Amino acid sequence: MAVPTTFDQHVTGYSLPHAYWMARASDLAYKDEATIDEQARAWGFDTVRHHRTSFTPPFPLQDTQAYTMAGDTMIVTAFRGTEAAQIRDWLTDTTTPPWPGPARTGYVHYGFAEALESVFPDVAKAIADLRTDGQSVWFTGHSLGGALAMLAAARLELEDPRLAADGVYTFGQPRTCDRLLAAAYDKGLKGRTFRFVHGNDIVPELPPEPAFTHVQALRHIDSAGRIEERTGLVAGLADRAKGLGAAAFSPDGEGIRDHLMRGYLAALEKSLA
Repeated sequence: MAVPTTFDQHVTGYSLPHAYWMARASDLAYKDEATIDEQARAWGFDTVRHHRTSFTPPFPLQDTQAYTMAGDTMIVTAFRGTEAAQIRDWLTDTTTPPWPGPARTGYVHYGFAEALESVFPDVAKAIADLRTDGQSVWFTGHSLGGALAMLAAARLELEDPRLAADGVYTFGQPRTCDRLLAAAYDKGLKGRTFRFVHGNDIVPELPPEPAFTHVQALRHIDSAGRIEERTGLVAGLADRAKGLGAAAFSPDGEGIRDHLMRGYLAALEKSLA
């Protein structure tokens, strides 16, 4: 198998080449709007809508950014992530109250819910407007963007099933919700969600259990590109989550190096090659 050179809009279900393209779409979310427009159209998506809005702290991130690109057979919404120093404050803050989950099911990390709420109406409207011919719908994102992709899929699945996602690919996604919402999510979206963790990425180990948990299904990818499907915690990382200080988020540390989007892309390319 080789690294794919074209974005296959006809794909259904899971495939490694599609995981690579979802990672590319997640990486593109970090770019400026002009670059996103140009690249999306080069991939065969003729319509692009941008979603950006501000919201009020307590959290250090001041806005949420995402884009939706639509082609003849596929719609992809990619959410932008954030810097490790910023997401550290989100993931280690235990003073904020939980946010009720979609359809009042369970609860969600307050910061993630607030960030999604600021753009979700615009995202849902874009998908409804652009899905003119039964196109498949996909969500993706890295880091914070992965949390927002998962929660956006949860909202559509539980609140507006006619727009339910055909697939969700996340990379370096933190824990986002409690076990009740995770169970409801897995009931509806199991087999359509693929959560990638690269090496010793520290971010997926936070916020700590048992208050927050992950949805299925995990695919762990090492630096050599080997991918293993797992149902439990990433081996060797559980103890790392106990140290929630700034040292765990040092730019020179393995946990943050493995969290970077370029590391995910490089590992996926090795797997494909």
